[in-house]
Amino acid sequence: NMFNERDLAQMRKKGISLQLVDQQLAYFREGIRFVKLARPATVHDGIIQLDESGAAAMAEAYDQARLSREVVKFVPASGAATRMFKDLFSWREQLAGGTSVPDLLSGDSSAATFFGRMKEFAFWEDLSLAMFKEDLDANHLLADRNYLPLLDFILFDYGLDYASLPKGLLAFHRYGNQSRTPFEEHLVEGALSIEGRTGAVRIHFTVSPDHLDKFRRLFGRVREPFSKTYGVKPEVDFSLQKPSTDTIAVDLDNKPFRELDGSLFFRPGGHGALIENLNDLEADLVFIKNIDNVVPDHRKEPTVLYKKALGGLLTGIQEKVHQWLSRLDAGNPDQGAYEKAVAFATGALNIDPDHFPADVLNGTPVLKKLLNRPLRICGMVKNQGEPGGGPFWVKNHHTGKLSLQIVESSQIDMGDPEQAAVFKQSTHFNPVDLVCATRDYTGKSFDLTRFVDSDTGFISKKSRDGRDLKALELPGLWNGGMADWITLFAEVPLITFNPVKVVNDLLRKEHQ
Repeated sequence: NMFNERDLAQMRKKGISLQLVDQQLAYFREGIRFVKLARPATVHDGIIQLDESGAAAMAEAYDQARLSREVVKFVPASGAATRMFKDLFSWREQLAGGTSVPDLLSGDSSAATFFGRMKEFAFWEDLSLAMFKEDLDANHLLADRNYLPLLDFILFDYGLDYASLPKGLLAFHRYGNQSRTPFEEHLVEGALSIEGRTGAVRIHFTVSPDHLDKFRRLFGRVREPFSKTYGVKPEVDFSLQKPSTDTIAVDLDNKPFRELDGSLFFRPGGHGALIENLNDLEADLVFIKNIDNVVPDHRKEPTVLYKKALGGLLTGIQEKVHQWLSRLDAGNPDQGAYEKAVAFATGALNIDPDHFPADVLNGTPVLKKLLNRPLRICGMVKNQGEPGGGPFWVKNHHTGKLSLQIVESSQIDMGDPEQAAVFKQSTHFNPVDLVCATRDYTGKSFDLTRFVDSDTGFISKKSRDGRDLKALELPGLWNGGMADWITLFAEVPLITFNPVKVVNDLLRKEHQ
């Protein structure tokens, strides 16, 4: 056996079974099968299109529906913003290594933009203040093109410490001489869209243990002023990724990777681990959105409209699903009612007709099972050549049946010309803008872990202490993590998608 007593104790402490570790090792040895794309989901073939008036009507339906429902927004916010500041580290290294400022700026247009428009960043005031406390004048340094101290004070802990903070705690938007973080923008957006029957604005953030206190302190500071301004009660809670969702890492020979002290190395399993956190939430409706997809107030209107429209679409469809399930409960349908229900399942819910036997006797249990699942509507934006996952009709390896899935490019065999061609034809991509119904028609919460396709994780190359390793990402939260949900896609306008991947994205007009 490759594991000793100390290894087994380490697994027990994390709450990970030996059986699970063996399964993960098998994925490394055998590789993970690629997803089989059938065709892209497009408008009228898997993607619902709403015009302005349709969206307004759906938003109105949602405003009615939410009065009787418990609503919560779920925001994954655990990553550090390292990628956002990668360029700053590179500029710092070049300047420290003797590259002249003119050479840096002419060689890298993003550096020229960053330093040229530095005072437009919402963190400029905080930066000036942090430097002022150390008797440094940020304005002078900028004017003299003495950039190194400015970079240091942005990145390191004697200044703003942005290199180690999560995106949720960075100053993103400026309001007069105040600034707001994405954490606060999510509160404001929540006040405008998710107040449910309890009268509270409930937002759940998943954060990393290192950042939990900072998030709590920020909430403590803004809670009162926020309640006063918006006349709502904010209820914010936090959860951490569970240690039991960490995955074992292996070396390039697929043997467990060991730390320098000989212990096993487990890594967080990616956002797919959060299905556990989502499963613990008690709510009728859950909106899911990424932490960095926020806009300043004067641009929030379309975002709020389409968030509500997705909510209205969902509650309308959910009511029909529940009506059918109650009817099926009341007694077996006749052939005519059965065919109507099947037409609803295949037409409105995109369920593959091949699931359903023709006769009512064999078909009714199948129908019940397929209708009684968690339900999600995912906003999709038109493809602007942005990388990332998208909406596809996917063929199941085991059953051969088609279903709608959000698929990342890493799950697709780009070496297969047919699959690559299907991927290239996709018209939309996934901005992570979901609304989910996670309770069944009797009001009981689904066990979401039962609807995960565990064969859809992916393997990536990483390193630790200068040694190469292979890491296993769990099926992504909105990818394989929700593979067996009833899934609908709806087009949302591009203006509702404004992610911040690199620091200069904050200079785009959507964030100014």
